[in-house]
Amino acid sequence: MARKLFGTDGVRGRANSWPMTAENALNLAAAAGRYFRRDKQEHRVVIGKDTRLSGYMLENALTAGFTSTGMNVFLLGPVPTPAIGYLTHSLRADIGVMISASHNPAADNGIKFFGPDGFKLSDEAERRIEELMAQGVAPCAPENIGRARRFEDARGRYVEYAKTTFPRRKRLEGLRIVLDCANGAAYRTAPDVLWELGAEVIPIGVKPDGLNINEDCGSTHPATAAQKVRETRADIGICLDGDADRVTLIDERGQVADGDQIMGLIASRWGEEGRLAQNTLVATVMSNLGLERYLAGRGIALERTAVGDRYVVERMQADGFNLGGEQSGHIVMSDYSTTGDGLIAALQFLSAMVETGRRASDLARVFDKVPQQLINVRYATGKAPLTSDRVQEVINAAQKTLGKGGRLLIRESGTEPLIRVMGEAEDTALLDRVLTEVTEAVRAES
Repeated sequence: MARKLFGTDGVRGRANSWPMTAENALNLAAAAGRYFRRDKQEHRVVIGKDTRLSGYMLENALTAGFTSTGMNVFLLGPVPTPAIGYLTHSLRADIGVMISASHNPAADNGIKFFGPDGFKLSDEAERRIEELMAQGVAPCAPENIGRARRFEDARGRYVEYAKTTFPRRKRLEGLRIVLDCANGAAYRTAPDVLWELGAEVIPIGVKPDGLNINEDCGSTHPATAAQKVRETRADIGICLDGDADRVTLIDERGQVADGDQIMGLIASRWGEEGRLAQNTLVATVMSNLGLERYLAGRGIALERTAVGDRYVVERMQADGFNLGGEQSGHIVMSDYSTTGDGLIAALQFLSAMVETGRRASDLARVFDKVPQQLINVRYATGKAPLTSDRVQEVINAAQKTLGKGGRLLIRESGTEPLIRVMGEAEDTALLDRVLTEVTEAVRAES
């Protein structure tokens, strides 16, 4: 059976429209509950969410679905996605759920599942859950219906854990940090962590109202934080997204550093310290060619995967690597977390500042980027532009034109009806021409 519900990062869509309806969430939870039931007395699931208004609706629907199959539900409230991975394993739960559409606008929402080991589900597990959902799940007997309770200590547990990833006996005293929480899941946890480590924290994006998550703030809109860094003469800016599994950094000059630069810094430091497993970084096909060249110059290999932090994690697990991520700011450090963690990645950067005494601008530009452009082309429901013979003909011609001096990557988004057209080349004029040809061909079929 072809996967219909799950994309590259769980189930996602516009709230109150398929697949993000209360009815669908209930049925999905029932199927997941049936799939994860173990041969033991108690079956347990933890559910967290970001700050979207629709989170209330989906939280209740999921709770109903899970309890109908005999699962006991722990409701964590607003917590970062990486906290779900951590607490699923810590609380010995059978399954963890995060209700979030990450960096998407407030009208969207999503459901991400984690297994008992704290890692996101495999394609095969998601396929089996969809099969169970299609077949219909029989509810349990009345005496076996699960219970639901609020778990009040979730945020505190994650705060304490996050602090343990920062070097012992080191503090952030003397650092002024602008922290943009995107009005999302980390609006309380992230400021607490940095303040307790001694930083002067200037928080923005910490007043969620259910509708303003990611709105002109956060990792996808860093301009607001960059302006605040310059206004307050801060040492660094940290921008998280709606569920805090990704990060963008801003140096003291207001310049933005993406995930590639952060990964390059961490990989080089871990390599020098002998901490980088097999001297290898795992990144997706979207990471800049400049990163690959930088790492090669330091004897560090770069393994590339399909787009999606889940595929990065799968490669890391399969081959024993401990560092990976995406250009978008998902940084996965398996020594610390089971999924991307924007706050813990930021703490690694801050530890470099503290230990070296260098400014953010000195550490956030570890390599020169090869000119790269990404153009998103939206397509109508029912359309499939990449199946067009004409589009494929233009793409093949463009790849030949770029040759070995450049790179072209065209793919469908796993979370939105977009075709993402990415190109890299030293010759920017050539790159502009090639991308124009490709995007025009895609638009003609959209």
